[in-house]
This record gives sequence, structure tokens and C-alpha cells, in this order.
Amino acid sequence: MKHPDIINTDLQHFQKDVIEASGDKPILVDFWAEWCSPCLVIAPVLEKLVTEYDGAVRLVKLEVDEGENMKLAGRYKVRGFPTIILFKDGEELGRFSSARPAHWVREFIDDLI
Repeated sequence: MKHPDIINTDLQHFQKDVIEASGDKPILVDFWAEWCSPCLVIAPVLEKLVTEYDGAVRLVKLEVDEGENMKLAGRYKVRGFPTIILFKDGEELGRFSSARPAHWVREFIDDLI
């Protein structure tokens, strides 16, 4: 069963799923690609942490190779994958790239929210 605070989005729904929704709670956006090994490593770390935060933060996953999603990667100047960006109130608060251990990601989130 999927967690209610872990969703997938695309170019069409990004405004609603991320920018508008970040007015209610912080949103972690995972810019990832199927072929990217570090993306596959960090995905379960992000999902586990969001579950632990129990509604305090949401994870929105954006597969950059799907449809026109690469336009969003360009808009946010994403240079490599995975790139994780934390949004709050429609603004980017911080970002990091590549796979990181859970304790590092937890500190990143805690420092920003």
C-alpha cells in the first residue's frame, strides 16, 4: 500500500502537487530517472523518512524521462540525478544531489523545516 504522503507527479500536475501544496506542508521533490542507480538507492530512504515524519512532510516523485517532465528539470536547473529539492510556500528552501544516508537526509529536512 502506498503512503498518502508519497505521490508521483508530472509537468501538468506539478503546480498543484508541489507549488500549491507546499503552502500546507513542506514538499520534497525527487527528480529521478529509471536508469539512474543512485536514484534507485535513495528512493527507499526518502520513502522511509517521509513515513517516519508522519504527515509533517510529503514526497513528490518526478521521473524526468517521462513525457515533458525534463522541462521541470530545466526550469529548476537540475544538473544531475537524483536531485531532491525541498519546497515550502511555493519556494525552494534547499536541495541536494546524489544518494545520501538516512541520517544525512533527516538532518537536511530538520534544518529546513
